[in-house]
Amino acid sequence: MSGPKVVLVGPMGVGKSTVGDMLAERLDTVFRDTDDDIVGAQGRTIAEIFVDDGEARFRALEKAAVATALAEHDGVLALGGGAILDAETRALLAGHHVVYLSMDVDEAAKRTGLNVARPLLAVNPRKQWRELMEARRHLYTEVAAVVVATDGRGPDEVAQAVLDALELKQA
Repeated sequence: MSGPKVVLVGPMGVGKSTVGDMLAERLDTVFRDTDDDIVGAQGRTIAEIFVDDGEARFRALEKAAVATALAEHDGVLALGGGAILDAETRALLAGHHVVYLSMDVDEAAKRTGLNVARPLLAVNPRKQWRELMEARRHLYTEVAAVVVATDGRGPDEVAQAVLDALELKQA
């Protein structure tokens, strides 16, 4: 199979970047985050893109960034929390080693503080996080080869659980 060795999906703040970096190191490969690709190409933060151009424009940029990364990257890839909203993106993920990193709302609150720096959580963050997860959980599960719970686990433990679940050998 061509493409990334591992693709990480899950909600904002679950640790995709931290775990992705660790996985890349353990697999002796490189890590890539599509959110970083978008920020680099646009020269603005994701929050700025949301405010200036709207969510629809951001989602179009995200869809293109994911398609490009899936086609050209062969390391560990992390997708933004909402990337799985697009049906074509979900179809592109078929056949890849997709890992859904899951967490509950209490864990999200601990990790992110559910603060307003996240554009989709600007008002009543805890309620909005729950609503986002209700809308997205089935999509994360749909694209995932495996689900790894992150609640109460450190990044090292999560990275090892991903390797074990996918039966990947460390370099």
